[in-house]
Amino acid sequence: MKVWFITGASRGFGLEITRQALERGDSVVATARDPKAVHKALPDAGNRLLALPLEVTDEQQAQQAADAAIARFGRIDILVNNAGRGLLGAVEETSDDEARAVFDTNVFGLMSVTRAVLPLMRHRRTGRILNISSVGGFTAGAGWGVYGATKFAVEGLSEAMRAELAPLGIAVTVIEPGVFRTDFLDSTSLHHTKHTIDDYAATAGGTRAWAQHNNHAQPGDPVKAATAIIEVADSPQPPTRIQLGADCVARVEAKLELVANELTQWRELALSTAHT
Repeated sequence: MKVWFITGASRGFGLEITRQALERGDSVVATARDPKAVHKALPDAGNRLLALPLEVTDEQQAQQAADAAIARFGRIDILVNNAGRGLLGAVEETSDDEARAVFDTNVFGLMSVTRAVLPLMRHRRTGRILNISSVGGFTAGAGWGVYGATKFAVEGLSEAMRAELAPLGIAVTVIEPGVFRTDFLDSTSLHHTKHTIDDYAATAGGTRAWAQHNNHAQPGDPVKAATAIIEVADSPQPPTRIQLGADCVARVEAKLELVANELTQWRELALSTAHT
């Protein structure tokens, strides 16, 4: 039996991971802005579910949630940093306040929760951290610049943490979902820049239209994604990152090919900068 600590657990990937972990006999600390929504979604969970209020940007509340988890279950085996905030708009269209709000949740919130949980894992010299990123954290597209920047940050933090924590028995994995049929495109999760610029109508504007027309019609199945994430958590040698969804795999492969081709094309110039 494992003990999970999951942020953003009231819906989407967080709720489905919580559901499947409970179904297989694990215990879950399911945190959300509104923990009542967790109980409403999982009314028969019993005492293996501890639903707690958590705004990930509140460092004190993150510490209180970690302390409550230890008081109830004695340990945390797996941390899933799932809570997130979306923002759609061209980079130039994005105000500082809009950008900071996304970074506060997706980056600084993740760090606050991780700092609250890591001492418990380090003490036991064991644990798993799964950071939910996005295909947009590996390859950015028009309209997703600031959101993608937060996920690029998550990927960088995760790679460094993986190197820092591996000697302490703690494995870190980045989860890169493509487009899945969750509530991510709903207005409660995905925010739009207040300012729009006509020159971006065909790029960021096209992405806005795509989001409107594809909400709840995305190809990815969140139930299957949660099953895959749990399999990664169980793996004796989890990967640095795992791509979820055919669209994600295709985009990652395309970027790797582009980087390889450009590296070959510009290799001599790159190497010419060495001090001689």
